[in-house]
Amino acid sequence: MQIWVDADACPKVIKEILFRSARRLPVDLTLVANRPLAVPSSPRIRSLVVASGFDVADQAIVAQLCAGDLVITADIPLAAEVLAKGGHALSPRGERFTSDSIGERLAVRGWLEQLRASGIHSGGPPTLALTDRQAFANQLDRFLQQALRA
Repeated sequence: MQIWVDADACPKVIKEILFRSARRLPVDLTLVANRPLAVPSSPRIRSLVVASGFDVADQAIVAQLCAGDLVITADIPLAAEVLAKGGHALSPRGERFTSDSIGERLAVRGWLEQLRASGIHSGGPPTLALTDRQAFANQLDRFLQQALRA
């Protein structure tokens, strides 16, 4: 099992939680971004730099993803592709995307895009709060415990 991180927009505090998990557990972690990232020196942690461009990092993750892998992303379309390929997806706020929830999330995303296209700006996501970090860490721990038992 591998953890992939859509790292261009992933908050630093979430990356730190992931680094600690990769050092503590027998799990490989790959951060995918269109620029070099500083990662701790560890045989289990690496950074993959892809070309700049729309969805290039997403495409690289999906191309290398194996069934059962975990992807950390806030990108709803990427999460949908991950689920379709047999992977698991978790947002940096601790939301576990499932086949039951992803359709609704895609619909809401599409609706918000239509609003923005018509000139209505809904603002961006709120700042990552301590409760979000805790929710992420808890969901990650639950997922890893289940995955490593299997």
